[in-house]
Amino acid sequence: MNGQEKLNELRERRKLYLDAERELLTGGAQSYNVGSRSLTRYGMTASELRSAIKGLDDEIEELETALEGRKPRKAVGVVPRDW
Repeated sequence: MNGQEKLNELRERRKLYLDAERELLTGGAQSYNVGSRSLTRYGMTASELRSAIKGLDDEIEELETALEGRKPRKAVGVVPRDW
């Protein structure tokens, strides 16, 4: 699988997660019981969905950066010292 195919797959997966989050937030019940039967709609909570979407956003950004030939972001920390 080349980089562009992987990028398209990640974008499609992100869209599915966003659709699931939208459905969950617009009144989709997660689980309920009727008599002795129970139904669970999603295996993920809203916070797990948000975390998965954030992770996909990060992966997509990294892959786009690599495909465009730019250098990836680097985190830089500054430690103040009192001499």
